[in-house]
Formats: sequence, structure tokens, C-alpha cells
Amino acid sequence: MGEGRKSRIMVTYAALALLLAVLIIANILTGSSSMSAGEAVRILFSHDTVSKFGRIVWDIRMPRILAAVFLGGALSVSGFLLQTFFANPIAGPYILGISSGAKLCVATAMIYALREGMMTSSLMMIIAAFAGSLAVTAVILVISRRIRSMAVLIVCGVMVGYICSAVTEFLVTFADDSNIVNLHNWSMGSFSAVSWDNVKTLTVVVVLAVIAAFMLSKPMTAFQMGEQYARSVGVNIRSFRIGLITLSSLLSATVTAFAGPISFVGIAVPHLVRSITKTSKPIVMVPQCFLGGAVFCLFCDLLARNLFAPTEMSISTMTAVFGAPVVIFMLLDRKKR
Repeated sequence: MGEGRKSRIMVTYAALALLLAVLIIANILTGSSSMSAGEAVRILFSHDTVSKFGRIVWDIRMPRILAAVFLGGALSVSGFLLQTFFANPIAGPYILGISSGAKLCVATAMIYALREGMMTSSLMMIIAAFAGSLAVTAVILVISRRIRSMAVLIVCGVMVGYICSAVTEFLVTFADDSNIVNLHNWSMGSFSAVSWDNVKTLTVVVVLAVIAAFMLSKPMTAFQMGEQYARSVGVNIRSFRIGLITLSSLLSATVTAFAGPISFVGIAVPHLVRSITKTSKPIVMVPQCFLGGAVFCLFCDLLARNLFAPTEMSISTMTAVFGAPVVIFMLLDRKKR
């Protein structure tokens, strides 16, 4: 790797870290109840949970900020893993319908549990979402063995996603509103309902999964150079594929379990990172995709909360506004080349 590229990568790390810090501060300070920087510093360092602003920061804004950071990073890394698996930059958990499958299973589990008077734990939601993700992934893999065209596979994934979303909307429409709190908002994508208990669970799952993905950097690099080359350097292709798809499904499932389906992050962010750093090496892409996804989702959530306040937009709406143009540009650029 040349010195120029190394410098670009380090500058990108620094820029993403700075943007992340700025956006965290902006998300703390702004909202329906704005506060001064001095007040925010006092609340954070004194851990004030009693005053009005203290409760707003610690009970509402901080869990939401941490959820956006970890879930945004998870979704971006999940997209990169899928793109490596299918050897195509258009692959992503939302486009392939994986997020919609997770959404259907989580909605079903929540409705059943609440109707039976059961508590819906964080672990239960992750398991349900993971099952849905794996089920749709299995369908996509079966289709991919019969269809070699990635374009047709993408269309099939979109159709599967539409079917899952339609069934979910049917369940949500006829659910008992007195029992299903914020289910509709969750189904549209939102970080607003995330609690501290949720944050603790999702942080552990996401951190472990991202570390595992980072440890697969070496076989991923070999796999990017072709399956035959990967075999020649000792990569167990079957185990590698299982590990890659399991980690990707787990990451996207965790996002869907707590924030609902979030669009375009898994495609747009890896493409932006790849374009800036001029490299596809997993050892660089995995951590930078995580940082990029965190920055992207924090920025979109900041706008979703404040742009039309007091009305709040869904996070998926904002990510589509900024992510879809990136995907369109990427498709046009690939066609041009």
C-alpha cells in the first residue's frame, strides 16, 4: 500500500472520528428542548439525572445517540459483508429483503407476546430478527444458485422484501393498538424507542460481531481475488461463506430488532468509504464502514428529529433521501466504466 493511500486512509479515520464527535454533541444539544453547551457539559460530567434537562439527556437522547452509532455502524458493516459475499456493490440487507424478513419475524413475535401478556426482551427480539434474516437469506441463496445474473437476483430480493413488508403491514394494521406501543413507528424505522437495556444488549452483540468480521479480513481479502485463489491459499470456502452470511444476518437482524428496517445505509456507506479511501481491503473497510455508518445515521437522525420539529420523520426516510442518490450515482458510474 503506497504512502499516499496510507495518508488518505488516516485522514479519513480522523475526519470520521471528528464528524462523529461533532454529531454526538449536536444530537445532545438540539431537539424539542434545546440547551446550552455549558448545561450539557454540566449534565454529562455530574451525571445529573434529576433535573429536566438531565432526564432529557440521560433518559432520551443518550440511548438514542448510542443506538444510532452502533446500529448505523452494524448496518454498514453488514452491507459490506454481503457485497463481499456476492461480489457486487449493489448487495445490501435492505435491497435483498433481509431486513424485511427480520422485520416480519420481530413484528410477529411482538404481537404474539404482547397479546399473551408476555414481556418482549431484547434477546427475544434479536432471536426473532435473526431467524427472519436467515430465512430470507436462505431464499436468496437458493435463488442465486439458479440465477447467475446479479441484476435479476436483486429484483428477486426486492420482491421478497415487498412480500415480507406487506405481511408485516397486515399484522400491524390489525394489531390491538392498546397493546402494541410504537409498533407502527418501529416498522417505519426509528431510534426513538431504544432504552438503556436495549443499548446494553445491542452494544455487546454488535461489538462482538464487528470484531469477528474484522478477524475475517485476511480470508475476505483472498476471497475478493477469486474463489480459486482463496482455496489455493488455504481458505475453507464453505466455512468462510457460512461465517460471512451469519455475521451479516446477525448485524442486520440486530438493527431491525431495535430500530426497524433502515434503508440504503448498507449500500451507500461502503461505496462512499471505498470511493474516498480508494481501497476495498477489508482490514480498512470494516472499521471505516462502522465509523461511516455511525456518522451517516447520526446525521440522518439529527435531521429526522429537528427538520420538521415537532413532527419527527422516520430514520429510514432520511437515509433514503441521502442514500438513494449515492446508489443511483454508483449505478451510472459503473455503467459508464
